[in-house]
This record gives sequence, structure tokens and C-alpha cells, in this order.
Amino acid sequence: MQAKHISDETAADDNGISASAQVANNAALTIGGALHSGGTVTLTGGRIVVITSGSDDSAIDFTVVGTDVNGDALSETIDGADGAASTTAHFKTITGITAVGDPAGTVIAGTTTGAADVISKATCRLHSMDIVSGGTAGVVNFHNGITDGVPGDILFKHRTLGTDNTNTGGRMTFGGDGILFDQGMYVTYTIGHIDMMNFFFN
Repeated sequence: MQAKHISDETAADDNGISASAQVANNAALTIGGALHSGGTVTLTGGRIVVITSGSDDSAIDFTVVGTDVNGDALSETIDGADGAASTTAHFKTITGITAVGDPAGTVIAGTTTGAADVISKATCRLHSMDIVSGGTAGVVNFHNGITDGVPGDILFKHRTLGTDNTNTGGRMTFGGDGILFDQGMYVTYTIGHIDMMNFFFN
């Protein structure tokens, strides 16, 4: 039997990766926001990256480079916007963001409250778990596998209570051989909806 503990209460920060600056044609954003260390952002778990343009950048793209929750190389190119544009992938680290085209004005980059993490990269069976709720009710999704930073099919969901620091039902156990995740087990959730989670699997 193995155990995995997950807790991420770091708030969303829309300029935590890159502070507001004018970005040149086909140039990289400066990774220098509050979340960076040495030019790289390393997060507690995977997060959705948001790039916010001060002017209309819907005619250009942005490429985000880093790693996923497994530590595997990850890159996603997203359409720019007249406002905020977000990745579909969850990034654990961000090592670079580059404009593909000429931004019309200032650009910032940061994280949203959309979070993901890995429980087991390998095939496993979930036998039991306990989840402590955050201050807002929400849902924890349990996914089978991950591809390019996007968790796979949802096998089941668990709702949190919305009462901060309250266990959502004690230790929950699953009968028989447990729940099979034949492509690895991953969770997605919203920051603030959980305080911590513990999973027991083999």
C-alpha cells in the first residue's frame, strides 16, 4: 500500500509568472513575477496558466513551455485574446513564455485557481481516501491518465462541503479490489475548495 498527500492553497496570481511589460515581436516574456525563482516558476501542483493582454492580441499566439505534474516536458501554444487567454494544460513548472507575433500592448502572465496533481503515474487501484474541505464548496475530479498536461477521462467525482477545515466524510473506503486507474490516477480541483487530501492505493 502507498500513500499520497496533496495540499495546495497558493492563491491565483494573474501576474505571478510575468509582470506587466511591453513584449517585442516574437519575443519572450520575462519570467520575473512573484512566483519565480531564478527565472523559473515551480508550483506546488499543476496549474492553468493565464496570459492577459492589455490590448487586442487575438491575431497572435503565445507559447508556454515547462513541465507537467509528472515532470515530463510540456509545451502549449494558445490563441491570444483581447483580455485573458488560458492554457488547457496544467503546468507544474514554467520555464518560458514567448509571443508568436507582435503584441499590441502590455502583457502579463500568471496562474488561475484551476489545479491538477498526480497520485500515481503508474496503473493503480484506489482503496481509500480522506479529503478536508476548504472554505468554498466544490468538486474533486478523479481522472484516468493524462495527455499533454490535460487529465483524461473522469471516473468519479467527490464534492467538498464548503466548511473550512472540515473532513468531508472521514476515511472513505472502496470495496473489493478498489477503483482501477489503468493509465495512472490524477485529480483536478479548484484552489480554495480543498485544504488537503490523502490517498491510499496500490
